Formats: sequence, C-alpha cells, structure tokens
Amino acid sequence: MKSKYFILITSLIVLDQFVKYIVHSNMPLHSEISIIGDFLKLYHIENPGMAFGINFDFKYTKLILSLFRLFASFFIGFYLLKLLNKNANPLLLVCISLILSGAVGNVIDSVFYGIIYDNAPYNAPFSLFNGQVIDMFYIDIWEGYVTEWIPILGGSYLSLWPVFNLADSYIFVGVAILLLNQNKFKLEF
Repeated sequence: MKSKYFILITSLIVLDQFVKYIVHSNMPLHSEISIIGDFLKLYHIENPGMAFGINFDFKYTKLILSLFRLFASFFIGFYLLKLLNKNANPLLLVCISLILSGAVGNVIDSVFYGIIYDNAPYNAPFSLFNGQVIDMFYIDIWEGYVTEWIPILGGSYLSLWPVFNLADSYIFVGVAILLLNQNKFKLEF
C-alpha cells in the first residue's frame, strides 16, 4: 500500500528529469515552440535563482538556496513517512507526494545541473550546488500597459507570463489541492 506513493514520487521525478533532458538536448536556450498559439509555448530558459527568476546578487545565494531546497525535501519526506505510518487521508498523501516530487526535481537541478549540463552561472564559485533549473512551459496570460487608475502599477508595462517546469507544477497542484481540502486534513497536520 505504501509503495504506491514511492512509485508515484519516483515516476514524477523521472518524468520531470526526462522532460528537462529532452528540452536541454533538443532546444537551444531561449528558443520556443508554439503549442497553443501564443498562449502556451515551450520556451527553454535556465533559472539561476528562485521562483520567477528572482535572484540576489550575492556570491553564495544559489548555494544557500540549494541547501534550503535539500533540507526542505528531507523534511517533506520525513513528514510523508509520518503520515504514511498514521494511515492518513489518501488525498493528503497524494498532495504531499506531489510536493515532494517537485521539490526533489528542482533539488536535482540546483545541486547537479551545474556539473551535468555545465550551466552554473559564470560567477558561481563552484558548479556543485550552483546548477540552474531548466524551465520550459510558458503561459502568456497577459501583456500590456496597466491603466492609470490602478494603484502602484498604473501606467506601467506589465507582463504576466510564468515559465515553469513539471516539478513546479507538481508543487503548485499539491499545494492547491491542500488549500482546497484543508478542512478534511485538519486533524492530520
């Protein structure tokens, strides 16, 4: 019974890494392939920082972020084992499995891609723990000028276009299902 969650996690991580390998091997950096017009595209980028490409100009930022991701993955894994031993709600177990799969998928990128794909940033002190995450799914939600009457952003040019990978989507879906079903899981946290 518990092995099905291990199989799910392993399968999702393998799928994530396979898609990243295919994109890295077959698409030049910053190239794109239209899937659904201009709305959904494959767009090969390498993310040196956190979500949405946020990066701090500090020599060891990526190392710190990679170590945080690694420790968070271990914590999520231990939490999943605890829930499995308590025979927790199967939907909760699937959510935590999704989140763990996404976390491990991005940890692999951060820790090893600097060596495997030689994609550590030019100013990284070393390649291990400084790999860039490969992102490829591009959704062009909206792009244009924000009307003047909107506070703070009014009159500025705004582009809402997330670029993400399967690991990111696993985390998003797992967290979204958790939030939508939090009343069912109240006693299990």
